[in-house]
Amino acid sequence: MIDQHPDIPEVPGSADLEAIGKACFALHARMTARLLSRAYEAAFRPCGLTVAQFGLLGTIGHGGTMSETALAEGLGLERTTLIRNLKILAEKGWVEPAPGDGGGLRHRLTPAGAEVLRAAIPLWQTAQHEVESRLAGADPDEIRHAMRVLRKAAYPR
Repeated sequence: MIDQHPDIPEVPGSADLEAIGKACFALHARMTARLLSRAYEAAFRPCGLTVAQFGLLGTIGHGGTMSETALAEGLGLERTTLIRNLKILAEKGWVEPAPGDGGGLRHRLTPAGAEVLRAAIPLWQTAQHEVESRLAGADPDEIRHAMRVLRKAAYPR
């Protein structure tokens, strides 16, 4: 038995920690997200975009004008994170405030935002193909389905 210093708390057993490492959805999702982000951000580098910015531009471009609250909920973001990202996009001249019905600030793509999004799509397609080609025989649609199921399970009620 290893002598434990009285000021150091007892650490859970390695079997417990190994089981958590193998089973924890949050740990696996975060590791996967970091690695995927690196791959896609390398692809987007010529456009000066991050994965988060690409997703936000795409959502705004696809969905027309949405309130910040609806946009944050749809992307699974904290509202403060969304606002920080929108500010960066506005400073780059890619989004601007837009009039809309009801309360809440809305945003739309500027012509420059639409152009950067248009330029980023072929880069996304290349990165997407590269990732899918490395799935070692796994079905990409099944993986996407499993991720959607996991997102729904984790969504706050």
